[in-house]
Amino acid sequence: MAVKQKLVFRFPSSVVEQPIIYRLVKDFDLMVNILRADINPNKEGRLMLELSGSESDYRRAIEWLRSEGLRIMNLKQQIIWNEDRCTQCGACSVICPSGALGLRRPEMRVSFEEDRCIVCELCLKACPARAMESLIEDRG
Repeated sequence: MAVKQKLVFRFPSSVVEQPIIYRLVKDFDLMVNILRADINPNKEGRLMLELSGSESDYRRAIEWLRSEGLRIMNLKQQIIWNEDRCTQCGACSVICPSGALGLRRPEMRVSFEEDRCIVCELCLKACPARAMESLIEDRG
């Protein structure tokens, strides 16, 4: 059975300079799509990515990551569009690199396709009405 999951990795400074992505690909045969990364030497790192591969390889990799000290969180519904707060200005649709946010014409109404979202968070900064919110669900 195949698994495809968007995740956030938070890891301590002691792990920042280790080849985590290399190991996921080589040792666990997973496909890695990096969505966003904030990694600095000697500081905590944050990596948003999508992992895909066999369920058994995925589970083994998650166990290994946790044993290395990484905290793993699910990205399920990380970007949420609050339609009631939205003023339909379209600023988010102009900045969205994946096309998850769009402006329907001729109505000129904002639309959000969550499955296309790459969680870049550019819409959070672009929205003057603060109708876009970030939510990270902890896997526990």
